Amino acid sequence: MLGSSRSRRRLTTGLAGLGLLVTAAALQVTTDVTPAHAATTHRVLFDNAHAETAGNADWIISTSQPDPLGQNSNPTSETSWTGALSSWGVALQKTGSYSLKTLPSGSSLSYGGSTATDLANFDTLVLPEPNTLFTTAEKTAIMNFVKNGGGLFMISDHTGADRNSDGYDALEILNDLMTNNSVDSTDPFGFSIDTLDVSSDYPTAISDSSNAVLNGSFGKVTKSLIADGTTATLKPADNSSVKGLVYRTGYSGNTGAFFATSTFGSGRVAFWGDSSPIDDGTGQSGNTLYDGWNDTGATNAALALNATAWLAGSGSTGGGGTGTCTAAQLLGNNGFESGSTTWSASSGVITNSSSQSARTGSYYAWLDGYGSATTDTLSQSVTIPAACTTAALSFYLHIDTAETTTSTAYDTLKVQVLNSSGTVLSTLATYSNLNAASGYTQRSFSLASYAGQTVTLKFTGVEGSTLQTSFVLDDTALNVS
Repeated sequence: MLGSSRSRRRLTTGLAGLGLLVTAAALQVTTDVTPAHAATTHRVLFDNAHAETAGNADWIISTSQPDPLGQNSNPTSETSWTGALSSWGVALQKTGSYSLKTLPSGSSLSYGGSTATDLANFDTLVLPEPNTLFTTAEKTAIMNFVKNGGGLFMISDHTGADRNSDGYDALEILNDLMTNNSVDSTDPFGFSIDTLDVSSDYPTAISDSSNAVLNGSFGKVTKSLIADGTTATLKPADNSSVKGLVYRTGYSGNTGAFFATSTFGSGRVAFWGDSSPIDDGTGQSGNTLYDGWNDTGATNAALALNATAWLAGSGSTGGGGTGTCTAAQLLGNNGFESGSTTWSASSGVITNSSSQSARTGSYYAWLDGYGSATTDTLSQSVTIPAACTTAALSFYLHIDTAETTTSTAYDTLKVQVLNSSGTVLSTLATYSNLNAASGYTQRSFSLASYAGQTVTLKFTGVEGSTLQTSFVLDDTALNVS
């Protein structure tokens, strides 16, 4: 409503109030800005920050974390490292083509941060039966990592396998990742994990001699193993790249997929319906383990290792690489339709209030407009891939005001670029009550000079003590190519 002020307590739905505690630093859409490793080195991060050793599980490659080489720098057998996944880790290490790390317990997954275990430093993330929910920030990090070219290996277990008794088992946690994230919750990978407990089976691989997972450098895959596990239902209408590779006996097509692959953005995804196939029977004392890795009725080792190589892209730089630029729109929740997810904002800025109008959809960002001294902010952090030569920031802006002056800017909106320390690198534009006009106007700026950097895009609205000015934003974008 032109020229009208509003209450300091904005009328918004509950959705608009969610996610405001998520920090921009944990929500970065990013690719690695450090020099890429040699093409033959695949960087793999195994997760141990989500109760992977709860109960009688021991889903780690080594007790030395984050670096397994701290336990034994030249492993020769599964017992060189301690953990039920040590066979997997040692097999990769012995090739000389893999750099392996573990995200230790008590840590958090991030993408675009400064830690050595940040996802931007890896090509593949392995989630070996997680038993605690991922946080909102972690889900954003995982999804953007894959979207930007990373590999994601999700290993589930059967329903009810809640090893730490927190109310969530691995299949619920992985389904939550796919259906309740701020990047894409509309069946992004083209499958859902079934709520099942299949007690035993030797699922059979499909016949596909050209498939790199089934016929990779680590051997030919013929069968896998279920020792209490689950399957997935495929939904190719949602993602045409989804493919079942190994099926529960008596199943095919879109049901009963025990091992499946898919893609998302520039990245790759693999799903396995049981943790028993990756269990090598060795680990820390006190755990009940089973040697599925060496089960003679299956080819689990070949399946795990081939899939790891495929996820890493056989030498591609993955989600942390800098060698290529994939054309993409990088901002999460760019039209605000998911409420306050992904963005960091002052209370009530992201809203569907009928007092203003969205350009498209129902939600928009409304800074100031109170007719009293107010400062509102809206920001999101993003990493612009180093190889991209075009980075076009755009947004639609509507300004209305009750100010009558034609010469004094009493109320302002600054559009700025900040570095990861919060230092202002550039003020792209400053708008004010003098720019008030009906309707939305698209504003555009080049951010190509920030290629290879993690930056924060920030809108800051400052309003004087009387007479409202409303700065209303919608349909943001950061298109790179």
